[in-house]
Amino acid sequence: MEKRELKDLLYEQVARIGKAVASPKRLELLELLAQGEKSVEVLAQELSVDIKLASAHLKALREARLVSARKEGKYVVYRLSGGDVAGLWVTLREVAESHLLELRMALNQMVAEPGTLTQLDRQTLMSRAKRGEVVVIDVRPTEEYELAHLPFARSMPVDEITSRLAELPKNKDIVAYCRGPFCLFSQEAYQLLSAKGYRIHKLLDGVSEWQAAGMPLAQTH
Repeated sequence: MEKRELKDLLYEQVARIGKAVASPKRLELLELLAQGEKSVEVLAQELSVDIKLASAHLKALREARLVSARKEGKYVVYRLSGGDVAGLWVTLREVAESHLLELRMALNQMVAEPGTLTQLDRQTLMSRAKRGEVVVIDVRPTEEYELAHLPFARSMPVDEITSRLAELPKNKDIVAYCRGPFCLFSQEAYQLLSAKGYRIHKLLDGVSEWQAAGMPLAQTH
């Protein structure tokens, strides 16, 4: 093989990854699967698409070796093929945020009130949570929390908050996080708890952003 042909082949292989993630729905699939493995049915529901379309997107990601699948009874369950794929999603999002004004404007709409965000850096937040000075709540579904979560965080899915208010102290700061900057669960938690008089703040990090920053994660099992 001549040098030009070899170079073309090398770039072509890397471009397979670019082609696979050149879809908003496939990027969302990567973010969802970064929380843990999920069935096609669950992923389709999360994406608000039918199972056939979800399967087509997953096939494209699988052909690029970004996800893998296994059978569980009558269901097909997908997972990321490695932790570096979750890191790829974080890097893509951060580059986009740095260079695309439109994305920054959209994010600003999600965080219309800057005071809703915690001002603590990651290390300080973890240290204060360890000492019990701050209560960190993971408002994702329980199964995602069990696979990986921020150290010292407690599981409190957003749809359970109203029935579990007695578990939260009103004399301490509470920090809620979900799947990352694009996730709306923490905003919903903020609205629910602030209306009840709690000292609630949001953390934009999800487990992928936390891990990409070199911070440790915890697991229930």
